Amino acid sequence: MPITYLHTMVRVKDLDASIAFYKLLGLVERRRTDNEKGRFTLVFLCPPEQADGHADVELTYNWDGDDALPSDSRHFGHLAYTVDDIYETCQTLMDAGVTINRPPRDGHMAFVRSPDNVSVELLQAGEAKAPQEPWASMENTGHW
Repeated sequence: MPITYLHTMVRVKDLDASIAFYKLLGLVERRRTDNEKGRFTLVFLCPPEQADGHADVELTYNWDGDDALPSDSRHFGHLAYTVDDIYETCQTLMDAGVTINRPPRDGHMAFVRSPDNVSVELLQAGEAKAPQEPWASMENTGHW
């Protein structure tokens, strides 16, 4: 029985804030659907080199609000992406006001959260970078 990965769906409360967050990670909008009858918008984002839809994140925004969306989406797990430079990526996110929940102390892995509390794992592509400050001594913040 063959199976093909399609996408990961997360519900969001503020579509613009969520799109801005995922664009900070380097994702691009691949497709958007506005459904008048169902009163929702779907936005599909992916890494630019995977614009064929191989690694989509589907943001689902309900126009009339989403009171059922929990404040802590840990039941979901996390999204994971490799990045070319973990330190540069984390600095870019931090400069934009994103909290680095688990700093890349080891030069290999970090965790952040989206505006909707979706946990996002960032992994250094290839070998880990040598530990460096301020990351090496930075403490965890919150949870991921």
